[in-house]
Amino acid sequence: MKSSRPTKLDHRGPWILLLSIFAFQSTGTLAFSTTTSLPLLSNTRTERTVKNNHESHRISWSSPPLLNKQSTTRETTTTRIPSSSSALFTANNEIEYDENTVPQVFPQRWVQLGYLSMLALISDWICFSVAAVPSTYETAFSHSAASLIDMFLFTNVASSFLVTDVVATIGLQRSVQGAAVLMALGCWFRSGLSFLPVIPQAPHLMSYASVVIGTLMVGMAQPFFQCTPPVLSATWFASSERATSTAIALNFNQIGIATAFLVGGSMATSVPGLEDYFGVIALLATVTAVGCLLQFQNEPPVPPSQSELDKKLSGIEEPPFLESVQIFFRTRGFTNALSAFICSISITNIVGAFIDEIMHRGGVTSQLSIDLAGAGFELAILLGGIVIGGFVDKTKEYKKVTMACLAMTALLCVPLGLTDHTLGQEPLLLVLALLGLGASAGPVQPINAELAVDVTYPGDETAVESVQQIGGNLISALMVPIAELFAKRDFDFFRGVPGLESDIRGDTLLLVGLALVTLAYFSTFDAPLSRTMADSEGGGEATEAAAISSAEAIDVAVMETEQLVLKK
Repeated sequence: MKSSRPTKLDHRGPWILLLSIFAFQSTGTLAFSTTTSLPLLSNTRTERTVKNNHESHRISWSSPPLLNKQSTTRETTTTRIPSSSSALFTANNEIEYDENTVPQVFPQRWVQLGYLSMLALISDWICFSVAAVPSTYETAFSHSAASLIDMFLFTNVASSFLVTDVVATIGLQRSVQGAAVLMALGCWFRSGLSFLPVIPQAPHLMSYASVVIGTLMVGMAQPFFQCTPPVLSATWFASSERATSTAIALNFNQIGIATAFLVGGSMATSVPGLEDYFGVIALLATVTAVGCLLQFQNEPPVPPSQSELDKKLSGIEEPPFLESVQIFFRTRGFTNALSAFICSISITNIVGAFIDEIMHRGGVTSQLSIDLAGAGFELAILLGGIVIGGFVDKTKEYKKVTMACLAMTALLCVPLGLTDHTLGQEPLLLVLALLGLGASAGPVQPINAELAVDVTYPGDETAVESVQQIGGNLISALMVPIAELFAKRDFDFFRGVPGLESDIRGDTLLLVGLALVTLAYFSTFDAPLSRTMADSEGGGEATEAAAISSAEAIDVAVMETEQLVLKK
């Protein structure tokens, strides 16, 4: 029997997340307002013995008994339950769920999303940490800032090939926690300890070799934050929340880039300031890693959606990464989503890389104004992803929304390089176009990450995103020098026609052409949404109310167990 329970999800969650995530910097924990307080799950690894499809599944888990759609019977144990906030249920119970189990979501999902988003922010902050102050970095180390970013990105691409198999082997929790620790260690290689007040020796920068080693360590860690948002969304979020959660996690790295420009531009104006700047990043990365070790979990006790429940019940084992890639490219609709993702990441990366030149071209010359415009562009990417991703969550209109975003992207690229000879420079129009471009191009990435996962269901979500990140970063790296070459050329239109005569830069034409070609190819998308159909066949949605009911049942079970122990 399928559940007809109405969905009652708290759609304030993404906005609560944005307001609360920065509290982590000073407390080491993320506090979210929820209607109930659920203790954290145990870090004990789940062990399943899967029988045949549609049969009952027995799980060895440190967790509460689950409520079934058709029964409220609970299993209890006579083992005394210690008082601990690290587990929902610390006694080793054998619990069962089957195809009639109710999907549930838990407030812990926002903590999971908060950590992954914060790790993504810090990793891209590190990548572009000296982009705003290249002269200071070059004075200190006699090497270009661009070369450091290149080394980071190439390491990122190499590591992306490993993410899928590592996550499949040791799980999401240990993978993300290990990468968080690796990133924190890399930050200390970059900063050293001399900036700390308790260190008696005079402050000094680390050697160039140490900075490079630390940067490569962070580059190796970053794909574990960039390639895992879709699997986090599938594992923890209901189908009506997945695009929004993926948008937040994927696009929070843009806030890291904006932070690099704003904080780096104000702190790292001298060599001593650069050392303090690296130290601040190291401290923040360490606090985040410690919090991740304490609070980040692998998966909830109950899947959040019918599609995820069906996938677990089927007992499907994911193939190695390279085999998954071959399967994906044979799946109808995957390359359409991949092309849109690559187009979006290429355009946003190129605009971000040449933001200084674009702003000067349009008459914005103040460095503070340029930094603020760049930060606004990155913020527009994040907010656009949340708003448009939320709409896609409700409607599942992946194709229509993506095509509209690509069309707006092509249109809004034009003011970035167009100069009307009669009007001259238009700074206000340029800034508005830049913000609009971020809000339209940015959401294409998370939406098509979810679309690719949908059409390849029940494929490995991490493998899907790894392919997209590898393709996006490689194409971006190839297009940056091409865009730089095209930027040196002007193309005249309506020459000699009063009022219409204008010119446009070659890099702008390149971006417009990329968006239009991608739009034309994506319009051929015609593939079934396999995961959406699985969710629809499942009937009801996971609800936070169900999680609250489960939490109340846990409290009753704990009390009953303690009473039994006391009687014995």
